[in-house]
Amino acid sequence: MSGTAAREENRARRAVPWPVVALPAAVMLVLGLWGLDRGTMWRDEAATFQVARRPVAAIWRMLGQVDAVHGLYYLLMHPLLAVRADETVLRLPSVLAAAATAALVASLGARLVRPRVGLWAGLLYAVTPFVGHYAQEGRSYALVAAGAALATWLLPGAVEQSGGGGPGVRRRWAAYGAVVAVTALLHEFAVLVLVAHAVTLAVSRVPWRAWRGWGCAALAACAVLAPLAVVSRRQGRQVAWLRPPGPEQARALLYAFAGPRELVVAATVLLVAVALLAPLPRTGPLGLNAVALPLALVSPVLLYGVSRWQPLFLDRYLLFCLPGVVLLAAAGAERLLGPVPWRRAATAAGVLAVAGAFLWQLPVHEHDRLPVSRGDELAPVAAQVGRAARPGDAVLFLPLHERRIGLAYPRAFAGLRDLTLRRSPAASGTLYGQETGTGRLRARLAALPPGRRVWVVADTTTVGTRWFRAQPAEAAKVRVLEELCRERSTVFVRGGAVTLYERR
Repeated sequence: MSGTAAREENRARRAVPWPVVALPAAVMLVLGLWGLDRGTMWRDEAATFQVARRPVAAIWRMLGQVDAVHGLYYLLMHPLLAVRADETVLRLPSVLAAAATAALVASLGARLVRPRVGLWAGLLYAVTPFVGHYAQEGRSYALVAAGAALATWLLPGAVEQSGGGGPGVRRRWAAYGAVVAVTALLHEFAVLVLVAHAVTLAVSRVPWRAWRGWGCAALAACAVLAPLAVVSRRQGRQVAWLRPPGPEQARALLYAFAGPRELVVAATVLLVAVALLAPLPRTGPLGLNAVALPLALVSPVLLYGVSRWQPLFLDRYLLFCLPGVVLLAAAGAERLLGPVPWRRAATAAGVLAVAGAFLWQLPVHEHDRLPVSRGDELAPVAAQVGRAARPGDAVLFLPLHERRIGLAYPRAFAGLRDLTLRRSPAASGTLYGQETGTGRLRARLAALPPGRRVWVVADTTTVGTRWFRAQPAEAAKVRVLEELCRERSTVFVRGGAVTLYERR
């Protein structure tokens, strides 16, 4: 039999039945759509919502100053939010991306081992709460995970095709490089998947032609990413709040990937250990362990190590590594259930185990669909302003970034005069706009008639803190306000406080 015929036979033998791919995707889609509209955005989603709705030229101008790492995502969201600007549309691409990732994980497991391993891995990915959390968030992380999964799915085929050469192999490596490049442009830390794939190729002892194809694709992807890396490096102050990680952060990432309930974590770790101690035989150029273990470990270890000196470690940056964990867990389950003579019963047992893990962690899923599940809530603050304020009143944001509430929910602030705004966010190329100096604020307040109402929207997590007192502009705003106005009442809601002042 010729080499080409043998490869065709191997591909036919590893063909993936469509239910293996469709079922995990459907489960992920249902879980993603369940409770998608939480009734409020949190601050990161609000940034997506207000930036992506700006004109493209204004988005591009802003990326030169801030948030370049999310630039491609903002540009992709721009046409969607132009059609309908609401929270469901904001999060829908993440839901679809998570469903695609579940399908890709299932297909990869089926190709590397057998269909039921792919089915179990895809389902386990879909029911993991960490996945569901970011599947329902208007940020790029679910899309990045989908891109990394697609690149990993393309890798075995490109390696196999490299054995025969010809134009087909060039197309496969070009597709691989393009996917990695786009994924890294969505979030530059996704470029670490290249290091994981390099480890996969090394332990699999692939031929030189595969290394050559991978190297060309990797260099092209890095060349595309280089300008973004330069710009984002200049914007490093955006992650200045991160601290060097320690054992607590490592443990949290383990629980995010394998749990987070302790019983599920223990079962997942046990299955992964079984997969590593008793590897399944290879059915193609790459074995499952050779693909999954580097995907799960290499990027977290590298980012953790670098972050000891330059803090960059955050669990959501590593969502794209989670498919490696579920593939290993599914391989461990295959080792345990493989000897069972009734194949359908063994397959069903694995599916029921995944369903049991989901039910055991159902309270975690339910909590993630509540407004309180994120860092803050902007809608309650905006609603309080909308109920109490009248057209002609003035508003003051403490600190500057609290203007994000007015940008995310502009209807609640319609007719109110922003006392400190000098240039709008879109015009200034910033996230929250440029503010006037103390003298202009004093003049604007002094020009208000006695009794005119001023609403102060404050971030209660920062106002009054050491950081706030160290900001001269913010402290000056408070001094001028208290000099010219008197406080009447304060309403605290989750996410901030709304205080009524009147001109003296």
